[in-house]
Amino acid sequence: MASSTDVLDGGWGWAIVCASFMAQLLAYGSPQSVGVLYPEWLNAFQEGKGMTAWVGSLVSGVGLIASPICSACVDNFGARPVTIFSGVMVSGGLMLSAFAPNVQFLIFSYGIVVGLGCGLVYAATLTITCQYFDKRRGLALGIVTTGTSVGAFIYASAQNELIVMYGLDGCLLIIGAVALNLMACAGFMRPLNMPGYYLKQKAALERNTEEQLFEKPRLDDLTITAGSTSTTPDKSLMVKEMLITIDTKDSAVQTEKKKGSFLAGLAIIKVIKKKQQAYSKYMHSMYEIMQDQSMMSFCIGIFLFSLGAFPPVLFIEDVAMSQGLMEEVSFIPLVSIGAIASCAGKLLLGMLVDIKWINGIFLYAFTMFAGGLTLFLIPFTKSYLGLQILTFVLGFFSGNWSLTSYITTKIVGLDKLTQAHGILMFFGGFGIMLGPPVVGWFFDWTQSYDLAFYFSGGCVELGAVILLLLNLPCWKRKSAKSSESDRPDVQYTSNCDKVASVA
Repeated sequence: MASSTDVLDGGWGWAIVCASFMAQLLAYGSPQSVGVLYPEWLNAFQEGKGMTAWVGSLVSGVGLIASPICSACVDNFGARPVTIFSGVMVSGGLMLSAFAPNVQFLIFSYGIVVGLGCGLVYAATLTITCQYFDKRRGLALGIVTTGTSVGAFIYASAQNELIVMYGLDGCLLIIGAVALNLMACAGFMRPLNMPGYYLKQKAALERNTEEQLFEKPRLDDLTITAGSTSTTPDKSLMVKEMLITIDTKDSAVQTEKKKGSFLAGLAIIKVIKKKQQAYSKYMHSMYEIMQDQSMMSFCIGIFLFSLGAFPPVLFIEDVAMSQGLMEEVSFIPLVSIGAIASCAGKLLLGMLVDIKWINGIFLYAFTMFAGGLTLFLIPFTKSYLGLQILTFVLGFFSGNWSLTSYITTKIVGLDKLTQAHGILMFFGGFGIMLGPPVVGWFFDWTQSYDLAFYFSGGCVELGAVILLLLNLPCWKRKSAKSSESDRPDVQYTSNCDKVASVA
């Protein structure tokens, strides 16, 4: 484990990229193609579309809402143990969903359990990738985040075939078994720096070894045989001295036992104070991150984008069926088309953001504008080919998720990346969790998806406007002028004082 810059942008970092890519593919393959499972759950449980949509919204939203907790787990335990534990959660949740008797149980097993596992994988893979890359960070993050799109493309077609061959329950059992390979991906995630948990263990181990050096000698070494009446004066003096030292140590131990309860109470109070200081410091750093205008506008933008752009992933298959544009199950579902387009978008946008003269925030705002216009056009489409084209376009611009870590690093720096990214994903997950149920309720109310897609497109366009306006250069100039005006006026007595103050 070394934090030197020699290991950055190459070497083992590409093994980290491959392992993170496969981890996101295995974890997000089924949740990202949940639109294939959604019609099956509607037929199996006969619930409303708004209620059933909670399964797909929670599986993508819960993990992002819990991103601050997931990021803290990665900071304390490291990417490797977190990925291993997430493999157990994702696999167990998928297998448990095969025995779901109703939608409420499915909301827990598929929505919450699998969603939390996916959130842990997402935080671990992005954090360790950012640690291994600096100049090529945009490209590396683009490759890693394409794992979700490639997984959605593969799983959408695979789940269709598995449902035909083994039924819905057999499909969930098989993909749950495949998800156990997340543990193998974790083996490649070698950390550059020791996580906080291991540093605490190391400090405790060193403290125990120091205490063992000052243990008192055993009494067996001081026993004298009963038959030996002739003892030299030197030996008798040595035994007396050692007995005296042992008596003094025993008396010290007894006094320490008397004081033990009082000292234990003081130790507990010190631990509580340290924990309170750590929590207050953590909350203060989060407050400072939220005070940044660029960061706050990015959080609002990603919330509105998630609220509007995620529902088509879940409902696009049902849209085609309800409008009579698709009579049979397509060999390449619309979810797969959107996934492969998202994969291309993540790679291309990840390469574009590495160019020096391209502003990452403005590039993200442009993708939001284009995605919102695409959502407005979906209700006017009356052919399956047109729906395929719009799905491809929307999927391409939804690849802007690969820019989130890059933009967050540019705003707050690498030291605060995990905290800031956790806050950002909380807003994104909240939008993803609310979007599909709202769209489902719109359909239950109007028996049409038209009003729902107008609502989604309006949310995305509003987020693009807010993100663009709050990051214009004029705002930064005003903030710089205000900070300069807040400084107290200093009267210089000589030119030397002025030069010294400037230096």
